[in-house]
Amino acid sequence: MARSRKVTVSTDAEGHTAGWAETDLAPATAPDSTAAAFFDVDNTMMQGASIYWFARGLASRNYVTTSDLARFAWQQLRFRLLAREHAGDMSLAKEAALAFVQGWRVDEVERLAEEIFDEMMAPRIWAGTHQLARGHLGAGQRVWLVSAAPVEIGRVIAARLGLTGAIGTVAEIVDGAYTGRLVGDLMHGPAKAEAVTQLAAVEGLDLTRCAAYSDSANDLPLLRTVGRAVAVNPDGGLLRQARLHGWEVRDFRTGRRAVKIAVPSTAAAGLVAGAVTAGLALQRRRRAD
Repeated sequence: MARSRKVTVSTDAEGHTAGWAETDLAPATAPDSTAAAFFDVDNTMMQGASIYWFARGLASRNYVTTSDLARFAWQQLRFRLLAREHAGDMSLAKEAALAFVQGWRVDEVERLAEEIFDEMMAPRIWAGTHQLARGHLGAGQRVWLVSAAPVEIGRVIAARLGLTGAIGTVAEIVDGAYTGRLVGDLMHGPAKAEAVTQLAAVEGLDLTRCAAYSDSANDLPLLRTVGRAVAVNPDGGLLRQARLHGWEVRDFRTGRRAVKIAVPSTAAAGLVAGAVTAGLALQRRRRAD
């Protein structure tokens, strides 16, 4: 079982905090040390949302029930609709993230993430996107996942895919367990661009030589940060921007399946926050009985 190195937390002059973790597979130095590639996860590297499949895995292990999943999927969809009306207000999402991590041990989350990746996520990896990532590795460049999921889950996915590491949301840990407080902000939207910029400064990357891959217009700040932007399975907003700027477009979806894939991910991305909260409550009830 591969274990990743410790999480690096960096805060820039503007007070933006980011965190990333390399996998044990990452070489100490890369032959092409100033170039790297950054891949969004949900609908870019895999079909659907990693956090949704994580929640599904928890349900299959009786951490949560099917009714819990349905209820939290609806709550998450409602939140996303409200968030569009109040752009930039991430307070509700942050509260959900706090509920998600509180009380869990890091090693337990990593163990579950490894099992659930093999069971539910691996079959949903886009072979074409994974091949693009391997192409960068073959050129001697580092490859990082960039996800709103906790960095511990992101680095498990990166390790399973043979990649360098992951940038993700960082939660405070005390004595091996999550406290329920975040270190910095959720890794979403502009935060991804800020995190990549900070990692580049620490690792000596030349962002003009780096590439970024995403499916969503939410990641436009990230795509504009690097020298080469690639739209993968793009939503309508990103496709319009890709055509406007002449960015490369890769689409590994086909026909009606391309439409269906977006449904569970949109409704359930971030679902694990509520699902794990329900799981914790269920576990506490069982321990009390």
